[in-house]
Amino acid sequence: MSEQDQPVIEPFGFLAPLPKPVPTPAPTPYAVWDDHPDGTAWVYLGEGNQGLTRPVILSDGFESGPSSLDTLWEGLERGDYPFISRLREQGYDLVLVGYAERSAAIQRNAAVLRSVVFRAVAERLGEARLTVGGFSMGGLIARYTLAKLEHEGFDHQTALYVSWDSPHNGAWVPISLQALAHFLVGVPALSEQINSPASRQLLWRHIETVDGTPAEDPLRSVFLDELKVYGWWPRVPRLIGVANGLPERGNGVPPGDVALAVETGWFAGTELTTQPSGEARVARLKGAFQDREVVVSGLSELDGAPGGTLETFGIAGDKLAATGKVTVRHRTVGFVPTVSAVAAGTLDEPYAPIDPDKSELDDYKVASANEPHTKVTEELGSWIIERLPR
Repeated sequence: MSEQDQPVIEPFGFLAPLPKPVPTPAPTPYAVWDDHPDGTAWVYLGEGNQGLTRPVILSDGFESGPSSLDTLWEGLERGDYPFISRLREQGYDLVLVGYAERSAAIQRNAAVLRSVVFRAVAERLGEARLTVGGFSMGGLIARYTLAKLEHEGFDHQTALYVSWDSPHNGAWVPISLQALAHFLVGVPALSEQINSPASRQLLWRHIETVDGTPAEDPLRSVFLDELKVYGWWPRVPRLIGVANGLPERGNGVPPGDVALAVETGWFAGTELTTQPSGEARVARLKGAFQDREVVVSGLSELDGAPGGTLETFGIAGDKLAATGKVTVRHRTVGFVPTVSAVAAGTLDEPYAPIDPDKSELDDYKVASANEPHTKVTEELGSWIIERLPR
């Protein structure tokens, strides 16, 4: 048996919340803007509006493959809080922006959002100014788009920028899981997702191979340098954001603890550990023909950090269970620390107290618990709606 004969594991990824398997179809939009080859916008008018009147443009975030209107609608409308209904009840028009490839570079998908902004300005009835923002990576796409438009001298007609749990100062996927992605040669889609352009731009620290040293990826450095050239933030609109996490108080995941252990089957002996500070082994990756250790140093205890969470170890454990017995002790860990979502600190110090005066946003709201990344709640959703331009 060769290395290529590894058992088949259904492709999966670590970098997005798990959607429902088969979302209920979304209602038919008022209009579909599909004139850009790299994306589509779906338009839903506010109650009583005869055309696009008070546009709220929201960008999709990261995953592999194309955006799904049905999945977007499911998350925004059919969870704990019907965000879309509440928005439209107030007379706002919703323009949802999706992409042909969500893992493409932020700059590429920003070109889609740019065209949507121009079209919304052109088709708008009256002179109400726009709201432009997004969820997770979508907030970065919107930030980049508006800043670049201002740098180039265009009037984007936007009064409010909004981000929902966007990783302004970086996102975190455990190095142990990144290493596992590259180790599982039988699931190339997983390594491809971790090494996709958008992933490299989002992650605070990234490794390209099992043996890589965690570092800021060059694609992230280039993206940040471009933002600096464009002014770092758009200057015209008011900047607001929400975080799906608490400040200071972590999610309870201890550092240096075994998060996932494979006990039988092809990968028996594989162990992934939550991130400790200092030098430590964070993974043992074992297969029939390989036995690798992953040792890192100089990283903070980010798995337990306050902020929006993902079931990263849980997703991996569920998929690896197809190959043998797997024990998952910590399904959910931190993904977008609160200090990143409100642009008030670095991932070197994710537990540091947040000083509102040091946030780069004009206003922000943090959740009352560390909850799933981009979870739509009344607490956060109503806060945003109350601050939309009147």
